Amino acid sequence: MKGSHLFLCLFSVVCWLNLMLANGNRIFRFGPCRISMNVNEIRSGFTAIKANIQARDPIRTVSILSHPHSLHKIKSSDKCCIIHQLFNFYMDRVFKHCTTEDSYINRKISSIANSFLSIKRKLVQCHNQNDCKCGQESMEKFKQILTNYEGLNVTSAAIKSLGELDILLDWMEKSR
Repeated sequence: MKGSHLFLCLFSVVCWLNLMLANGNRIFRFGPCRISMNVNEIRSGFTAIKANIQARDPIRTVSILSHPHSLHKIKSSDKCCIIHQLFNFYMDRVFKHCTTEDSYINRKISSIANSFLSIKRKLVQCHNQNDCKCGQESMEKFKQILTNYEGLNVTSAAIKSLGELDILLDWMEKSR
């Protein structure tokens, strides 16, 4: 009887993992936080509008996320906090100010923002449960991102940050 319960439990876990993989969800680890998300869905939506968004960015000499080493060499223990702050940044500052006259582009931006909101909810829960803290070096890197953003007008900074979304997605995937 115990064997059949064990088999049923293992079978359920295997089915759940297959379902997650079929949906494109993957588990990402940010310090103590493990978050299931579908980065392919976000990347697909971004890829569809990337050229359009980047063409709207008139300032090519400044970067928000790729300022030397902004997201590089963040300690594993700091990743929970920094990803939480980056998602807050995108929700509070970027998506709110990214609108175009093209309804197709706006729908794609909205879809990406909805995906971020869903992930942000998971991050908030994990962040609160694990009491994630940022080290000084990580806080300085995030402050540099804010400084880069605030150095531009709101609309330009939002468009530039959205145009650099692939930098964040690449960093997230490398952090797995």
